[in-house]
Amino acid sequence: MALNFFDQFMSPMFLGFPLMALALTLPWMLFPNPSSRWVNNRLLTLQGWFINRFTQQLLLPINNQGHKWALMFSSLMIFLLSLNMLGLLPYTFTPTTQLSLNMGLAVPFWLATVIIGMRNQPTHSLGHLLPEGTPTPLIPVLIVIETISLFIRPLALGVRLTANLTAGHLLIQLIATAAFVLLPLMPAVALMTMMLLLLLTLLEIAVAMIQAYVFVLLLSLYLQENV
Repeated sequence: MALNFFDQFMSPMFLGFPLMALALTLPWMLFPNPSSRWVNNRLLTLQGWFINRFTQQLLLPINNQGHKWALMFSSLMIFLLSLNMLGLLPYTFTPTTQLSLNMGLAVPFWLATVIIGMRNQPTHSLGHLLPEGTPTPLIPVLIVIETISLFIRPLALGVRLTANLTAGHLLIQLIATAAFVLLPLMPAVALMTMMLLLLLTLLEIAVAMIQAYVFVLLLSLYLQENV
């Protein structure tokens, strides 16, 4: 029987019902809820410290008008980070490997930044389409190019997240399959392959964290241009 490596990216089904909603809801159930006590435990303290530091670093170059997005960006970062990390566990599913989900997150946030810029400072927002000092013959060409680059931004956000996670999962499965096949034939080579698999798993954990941060960071840069 031929093995299809892309079966791992199919939305899980149970009794004919898709489990995508459960996969999206599960990460929020794993985080501890804030308590009403004066002194929190270590897990709550670490969680609060991480959120505060991330929000502070993310919103540092943005003016006060963009600080209203702090809660939204922090929630999105924790959501994407949880989905990416949980997808590395055995017998789990990574919803962020679906381009439809990533585009569903990227397009509304990008569109919100564009609408805010057009509402608050339309002249400045439209000025990004034509750099200062452009020669007259190049004005129509540059306007078309900048407009295309503006509309490509949400596509780049969604495709970047999908491609990085999909490539990592495929590579891990390929190397794991190779180690399983080589184990009875060449144990030494299989052991070296398992060591490579361990290193690749550590790299994929870093990629899962970095991609979640890059997704939110690019959104904050888009917001910075429009506030």
